[in-house]
Amino acid sequence: MSLRSIPPELLVAALAVAVLVALSLWIGGLLRSWRRRRDIVLRVRRAGEGEASAVEWLEDLGFEILGAQVSIDYPVYIDDQLVVVTLRADYLVRRDGCDYVAEVKTGGVAPRIETAATRRQLLEYRVAFAVDGVLLVDAERQRVQVVTFPRLGRG
Repeated sequence: MSLRSIPPELLVAALAVAVLVALSLWIGGLLRSWRRRRDIVLRVRRAGEGEASAVEWLEDLGFEILGAQVSIDYPVYIDDQLVVVTLRADYLVRRDGCDYVAEVKTGGVAPRIETAATRRQLLEYRVAFAVDGVLLVDAERQRVQVVTFPRLGRG
């Protein structure tokens, strides 16, 4: 079978189908990319709104805000090799002479201590910032919880 034996209308139809498939795939990729960007923007906006609201709740609970987006560098040794790690906490607060790192979370999963990533983050803050304790702030439920790691001592 040669190309000349195929009716021109069939070739045009096949070309049109191929163009439509390619165009559909391209548009689908654009839509997926747009949705990802939109979801990121919405998450960042929701987190920002949660952090802004958290200041008011913390102050209402008697916490003094010492700093926002507080960064710290702390040393970690790997096989006697020094590695300096930089961390940034949402807030550093104080109440009744005790200092805390306050971590603001939004969504259904992140504000829960059962979430491994959140638990590890709070533990790392507790150690790196050498504070008396850490606060888990659930921005959507307007809840502030003191998280204690008993083997680290008070708070």
